[in-house]
Amino acid sequence: MSELSSGPGRALVAVYAVFTLSAGARSGVQLATGFDHAPVAYLLSAVAALIYLLATFALWTSRRRIALAAVGVELAGVLGIGLYSVLDPGSFPEPTVWSQFGAGYGYIPLILPVLGLWWLRRGAKEPANG
Repeated sequence: MSELSSGPGRALVAVYAVFTLSAGARSGVQLATGFDHAPVAYLLSAVAALIYLLATFALWTSRRRIALAAVGVELAGVLGIGLYSVLDPGSFPEPTVWSQFGAGYGYIPLILPVLGLWWLRRGAKEPANG
């Protein structure tokens, strides 16, 4: 086990893994059964799943730079898509993982990257790898 995935990092990696599975499964079903209905929303959920997967891998293997990039993109995505979906709800006929700042997932998609960045920063004095 790596240093980023030890201690409280285990819980963080576990939550990222759960979100990888939940966002991936959700988008997979949506893309397979109703792509024409809301392609942008469904593709955004698939992108979110890929970002969660990358963050899970990077945190688990202590690849700080990759983790920082993935979690940073995740935060930008949830803030950007969240704000856009609040300002123009008609653009999202179906919610994404990040719509309304992750409201459909208990706002965990908004909290998760903040915790991820904090976790990465707490060990910033250690050498980065990856």
